[in-house]
Amino acid sequence: MEITHHGGRSGVTGSCHQLRLTGDRSVLIDCGSFQGRDAIGHEDPRIDFPLKGIEALLVTHVHIDHIGRIPYLLAAGFDRPIYCSQPTARLLPVMLEDSIRLGITRNRAVIRDVLGDIKKLLKPLPYGTWEKIGNDLTVRYQPAGHVLGSSYVEIEHDSQRVVFSGDLGSRMTPILDDPKSPERADTLVLESTYGNRNHEGREVRLQALEKILCHTMRNKGVTIIPAFSLGRTQELLYEMNRILENIGYKNQCSMLGQIPILVDSPLARRLTEIYTDMTEFWDAEAKEVLSIDDQPLVFQNLIELDGHREHQKMIQRLQSRNQPAIVIAGSGMCVGGRVVNYLKQFLGRESTDVVFIGYQAEGTPGRVIQSGRSTVRLDGRYYPIRAKVHTLTGYSAHADQSDLLKFVQGIPEKPKEIRLVHGEALAQAGLREKLEGLSYRVT
Repeated sequence: MEITHHGGRSGVTGSCHQLRLTGDRSVLIDCGSFQGRDAIGHEDPRIDFPLKGIEALLVTHVHIDHIGRIPYLLAAGFDRPIYCSQPTARLLPVMLEDSIRLGITRNRAVIRDVLGDIKKLLKPLPYGTWEKIGNDLTVRYQPAGHVLGSSYVEIEHDSQRVVFSGDLGSRMTPILDDPKSPERADTLVLESTYGNRNHEGREVRLQALEKILCHTMRNKGVTIIPAFSLGRTQELLYEMNRILENIGYKNQCSMLGQIPILVDSPLARRLTEIYTDMTEFWDAEAKEVLSIDDQPLVFQNLIELDGHREHQKMIQRLQSRNQPAIVIAGSGMCVGGRVVNYLKQFLGRESTDVVFIGYQAEGTPGRVIQSGRSTVRLDGRYYPIRAKVHTLTGYSAHADQSDLLKFVQGIPEKPKEIRLVHGEALAQAGLREKLEGLSYRVT
């Protein structure tokens, strides 16, 4: 079986891989949007490869860099089944509705029709069960621990087994189980986002976040946390709840429980409801918390903003009052969304803290702010950066180098080939060196 990469071979966005079977038969694994520097040369999102012989689309999870081009795939004539995990089938229409509205059209009738077509093609599969999707093709979805519903996909054809990792989760990700290695992989297509580094420990990141939040209270500033609506927002709420239960005893800042914590993202609000509805997919720790706290993603000083008018009023209120606040808003890489408006207003203030908890791709405003520059361009205008900028790598939903090596080494028999994808050059080079040092064949 041969693999063609239509995106995601290098760089961290635009994942789209075509596994060729026999003759002109094939399946697609993901069909995502390009973002940041990866989008250079890919400005036209329309599908630029032939669809003849493609029998199915296999979706690993619902981040836009893995599903964003599905509407264009349908526009090009694709009408085959879209397989995914059961939680992903619930989440995918919600994510694509928001993406279509922001990036393609606000015409409600068009959006309704596109989503209707997608829902007809969705074929949710249970975890851990081999499913026949063709005369001689079987697939199995396994939990990947990245976000709710995320999966790695095992594909078996003609006695050969290819495994696509999708995005693997970190061992420190709350709420979800860690991924377990496959029992076999002749070829492993492996993500490498953090292939050259390791995350800080969970307790370290909790202490760092707690320290920043207490600083927000004392200096009466605004802490801005750009967060992806799916995954990072829910994990932040879960861990902030944990911090608030004990905050006064460690840092003498018990009043933090009175500071408004704002989730300014209608999409995140909808996705949090789905997380709460699907607790059967939570890990043992989260289920134990759920047994004593029936709302671990909700706490007293949490304020969820919905409409645009509420959003504008809140920014005006924070501007005019010397009042501390913690803002969680998308997008996670600051390429758009409501977080941009907060950054415009508060980046120039020394009392502001900006906390990055997720990967910032090359060419995104988030990467510019994170890198220590003095200005950043937002919506065509440059803004000064006087805020204190923090990066908490432990909150990344991606596996780090040690997680990736553990996943590979957990496969009983070494894969004949490991193909690295979804990583910048330095990340892939670092992981390649480690794997080759362990006698793996890496391409």
